[in-house]
Amino acid sequence: MSKPLQVFINQQAVELPIGASLADAVQHAKLQPPFAAAVNLQFVPKQQYAQHALQHGDKIELISPITGG
Repeated sequence: MSKPLQVFINQQAVELPIGASLADAVQHAKLQPPFAAAVNLQFVPKQQYAQHALQHGDKIELISPITGG
């Protein structure tokens, strides 16, 4: 049996199944839209979340906009 995939979501270590995509990481984080996602400091368009395969050690940033002034 393979070890789970270890990634970091907003600097927190998370284990996901092998073959997980960015869409799986977003679902795991339970973040409500709107937000933007980057993997290893590279922005990923929302349409590509399901196709963006994650690798061991990837650093995922899920960023919500801040309103106010």
